[in-house]
Amino acid sequence: MHAPKMHILYVDDEAAYCRLFRRAMIDDERFHITTAESGEEALRLLQQTVADIVFTDLLMPHMDGMELLRQIQQRHPDTFVLILTGVDSTAEAVKAIKTGAYDYILKPLDMEMIRRQLDKIIQHKQLLRETSLTPDKEFRFANLVGRDQAMFEIFEKIRQVAQTDATVLICGESGTGKELIAEAIHVRSARKPKPFIRVNCAALTETLINSALFGHEKGAFTGAAARKPGYFEAASGGTIFLDEIGDIPIQTQVALLRVLELGNFQRVGGTETIQVDTRIICATNKDLPAAIKDKTFREDLYYRINVISLTAPPLRSRKSDIPLLANFFLDRYRHKSGKNIAGLAKTTLSVLCEYHWPGNVRELANTLEHAVIFCHERKILPEHLPASIRAATNADFTLTLHNSSLVAAEAALIRTVLEQKDWHLTHAAEALGIARGTLYSKMEKLGIHKPS
Repeated sequence: MHAPKMHILYVDDEAAYCRLFRRAMIDDERFHITTAESGEEALRLLQQTVADIVFTDLLMPHMDGMELLRQIQQRHPDTFVLILTGVDSTAEAVKAIKTGAYDYILKPLDMEMIRRQLDKIIQHKQLLRETSLTPDKEFRFANLVGRDQAMFEIFEKIRQVAQTDATVLICGESGTGKELIAEAIHVRSARKPKPFIRVNCAALTETLINSALFGHEKGAFTGAAARKPGYFEAASGGTIFLDEIGDIPIQTQVALLRVLELGNFQRVGGTETIQVDTRIICATNKDLPAAIKDKTFREDLYYRINVISLTAPPLRSRKSDIPLLANFFLDRYRHKSGKNIAGLAKTTLSVLCEYHWPGNVRELANTLEHAVIFCHERKILPEHLPASIRAATNADFTLTLHNSSLVAAEAALIRTVLEQKDWHLTHAAEALGIARGTLYSKMEKLGIHKPS
């Protein structure tokens, strides 16, 4: 059974380039090619059939390639966009990538290079499709949403690392998805049928961490009424994920080093040597080399856990993924709440893309959950976002500045629709895309009443 053709839209105000691209790709049966000679025409075509990949010229009259890129980001976040230009400008290339372009290609067209880019995108899409369709309900690799090059590299490393038993150190800021990366490695490995044990090292006190990790014997300390296996024994055959490993005390680091070197340990208060076959994946948001200089982290342990290193990129460095992630979390929380929310307003998406996200993907998820809770409209509006985000992006100022004109425009629109529907509230609410109760509340607030 043949895979469905991928749809490519090529956009260029020079018709000759459109013809050249179509002719060059005519024999490649993997793709269906459509062309457009303006950004406006491209958006109309995308409204009819969403493209998998868009190539767009940078310099075009009316709507240029950068503006078309922004519009596609907002309306069709799953579409990969590549910018084409005859101007070799590093600044423009960086700007295009930061705005969300998958890559930047110089004219005249090098079809061999374009085919290599297409092969990479196909591989990227296939990887995303494989990971999002996993049948394992407990495994949420689908949360690692991303089409940014940095995320694609992470996906590729996960696939390769999963085939080994090497110890992995995942670095990155809080909220970047380090635990999800660890889960992804486990679930794609031969250890998948065995346990995946998560340990938040920062949540364990210095007196309890050895017992938690390695277990204890009866009477080992006050309150140890019975023998209790630790996390390492529970994870035997599978994977143990040591989150915030930089917070482990020095004494425990010595015992952990023994597990890494010999694969065994002793329970607290015990003399028996316990042998385990447990893969270790660690994560930290700390600068471990700096901790080594401060004598709070052992250098030998650092080199043992840093066999393979992955870095989860912060959200601010892959802002092109924000529309994709925002829609992903919106879909999750609107289903969870049972609300019939159609999507994100353009102004809302602009606010989300402008914000710097110090809490990374976790903060974005919380923001969408907050917005869904407070949204009683058909779309998520900027006022449904947390006040801190609106303030940081000047959204509150913009709302205040336009408040009077927006209220007047809203009142005029509602009155017009009501008159068109003969003041039938249910029909008017449907036409406006809001609930009947919301319409009634707005009429009261705006002083709109049916003529006697």
